[in-house]
Amino acid sequence: MNPSAVRRVAIIGGNRIPFARSNTAYATCSNHEMLAAAINGLVHRFNLQNHVIDEVVAGAVMKHARDFNLTREVILSTDLAPQTPCYDIQQACGTGLEAAILVANKIALGQIEVGIAGGVDTTSDAPISVNNELRKILLEISRSKTAAERLKAVSKIRPKQIIPEIPVNGEPRTGLSMGDHCQITAHEWQISREEQDIFTVESHSKLASAYNKGFFDDLITPFNGVAKDLILRADSTVEKLSTLKPCFDKNSGTMTAANSTALTDGASSLLLASEEWAKERGLPILAYMGFSQTAAVDFIHQKDGQKPEGLLMAPAYAVPNLLRKLGLTLQDFDFYEIHEAFAAQVLATLKAWDDEKFCEQKLGLKKKLGTIDRAKLNVNGSSLATGHPFAATGCRIIATLAKLINENGGGRGLISVCAAGGQGVVAVIEK
Repeated sequence: MNPSAVRRVAIIGGNRIPFARSNTAYATCSNHEMLAAAINGLVHRFNLQNHVIDEVVAGAVMKHARDFNLTREVILSTDLAPQTPCYDIQQACGTGLEAAILVANKIALGQIEVGIAGGVDTTSDAPISVNNELRKILLEISRSKTAAERLKAVSKIRPKQIIPEIPVNGEPRTGLSMGDHCQITAHEWQISREEQDIFTVESHSKLASAYNKGFFDDLITPFNGVAKDLILRADSTVEKLSTLKPCFDKNSGTMTAANSTALTDGASSLLLASEEWAKERGLPILAYMGFSQTAAVDFIHQKDGQKPEGLLMAPAYAVPNLLRKLGLTLQDFDFYEIHEAFAAQVLATLKAWDDEKFCEQKLGLKKKLGTIDRAKLNVNGSSLATGHPFAATGCRIIATLAKLINENGGGRGLISVCAAGGQGVVAVIEK
């Protein structure tokens, strides 16, 4: 292998389990069980039983301490050869996409021939920890060398410390939830309630249509008695959604439980390989992984009298950087897959790209990026309808877009995923 040669990375296919609203069908299922099911479905779909895969990269945002080596333990529960090496990553909601990028880069450089990327998350089986003060006392007890020292440490325990600490849906730096932050963005960009509800209904309608056409037949493995995404509401209408009360800003908010992605349990996986590896085994090539880009914004500090940037606006910065490096325009794509964390987030991003002031002052461009053809956006539905198990969304999107491009006879697609911590991951796939 010539180390200076960069190879094309083939997307062979993907597999996931249906996604479910938290505390419903998968309430008692672990990250381990769900990711194992998603990857084992992929293994059987492409007859990889007992094969050694060069590398498996996956992750979860919500993890128990016992899952410090989650991906490796998962692979030992699948039908892949136990000699398959693995490691975990985590970049909030960008985890799945970032896992695929890491695998793809190693294949492109000739370090490996084939790899699996994946992601999983459950908020049903969320890690619950002991009170931090109690934790320190327990550690003090374990360090004690005499009975007297242990009794002294035990005497520090107070009743209030017995209450466990539940994971908080909030940014550590601001104390605000992702929804709270997005509602601020919705106000700043004047995204109306009606726009968000219409966008949400479209997502459900497109996902329902894709199911009816059998689009997901070779992308999903039934799990725990579930065969279809349980958050999907094919009968959603703007009239029904308009009756819901705002979630985050009770007085003047525009975001509701419907036009915001529900807490979700699920897992997904993706098979990537060199062209040679795929062709030797007669496996399909749906599309090819292309260039990727990450970005982060300062959502905390005011600067020069300017408000902090919106928590979920990093993709608005990442995409123009990617376009500049590739010599492309925003319009040079056949399909767009923008993760629907909230309807308002997608709509604000699109509005920002078509705003002269934002593009010139924030992005340093000479002119605005412009608009996209909305008929090319999330054509088979996305997170508002499927749900969003944080780390699982990236591989779901890649697999969906790769199949769409293949069925289209080729084309170029743009993927955009916003993430907690003010980050964003974007990528191009094409054929």
